[in-house]
Amino acid sequence: MTGSRVVALGHYQPAKVLTNEDVAALVDTSDEWIRTRVGIETRRIAGPEEPVDALAAEAAGKALAQAGLDPADVDLVLVATSTAIDRSPNMAARVAARLGMGSPAVMDLNVVCSGFTHALATADHAIRAGSATRALVIGADKMAEITDWSDRTTCVLVGDGAGAMVIEAADEPTVGPVLWGSVPEMGHAVRIEGTPPVFAQEGQSVYRWATTQLPPIARKVCERAEVAPQDLAAVVLHQANLRIIEPLAQRIGAVNAVIARDVVESGNTSAASIPMALSKLIQRGKVASGDPVLLFGFGGNLSYAGQVVRCP
Repeated sequence: MTGSRVVALGHYQPAKVLTNEDVAALVDTSDEWIRTRVGIETRRIAGPEEPVDALAAEAAGKALAQAGLDPADVDLVLVATSTAIDRSPNMAARVAARLGMGSPAVMDLNVVCSGFTHALATADHAIRAGSATRALVIGADKMAEITDWSDRTTCVLVGDGAGAMVIEAADEPTVGPVLWGSVPEMGHAVRIEGTPPVFAQEGQSVYRWATTQLPPIARKVCERAEVAPQDLAAVVLHQANLRIIEPLAQRIGAVNAVIARDVVESGNTSAASIPMALSKLIQRGKVASGDPVLLFGFGGNLSYAGQVVRCP
């Protein structure tokens, strides 16, 4: 059976930088409090002229350029997002229009923070089934637009951005099998609700779940890929906050891996966080072609999804 391989990645962040000092001017907090509690130093904020699909298209364009491909070479576009306000055309169709694609299948997926790894698995499955030959998988979110900037429990966390990955059919796949699931009875722990929608969460519940229940699941992802945790070159978890990322990575047992910590400079960008962090690791030479990397998304719904991929 034909599988899929990772061809290239790209990422995009808005120009505006919001520091912890800037956030402290809005709510009762401080640079020291934010660094200590969540590990974030800066985040990027998109303006009104940069909707979700604009962020997504910028990242997608970079991934295609890195792959040396024309937009018309892609026959499936998946955009993972939970912050798109408009419903139709969906974000994938808008990205396809912005990039001048031919006639790809276009779908949005909303699995919040684990959206990208769900979308990657969906694209991989489509390729394995013969329904697509080359896919553009994008995670893009504009978290700042759905945040209550008077609520210090959430506004200190969020950032905006997008990351994209190109995958294509291959006889020697580099995208491993997915392990995914959810805890629906705890779905209330992360919410984006209302009109207009507002982001809220029960931070302690998410922290306990992520640091206690997810490590064995992440190890099972490695088992499915037949890669031992100690053989991983990198671990790219959803960039929620450092207080979750560091203990979770440690409990997975990836003792020789580079741990992505893009949350420090980018904040929590939801579905964008994993492809953006991996793109930066590759761009900065932290991982080499062929290196095995664990991607593991978790968060809203409480959903999770992970797979091991090999770097292009």
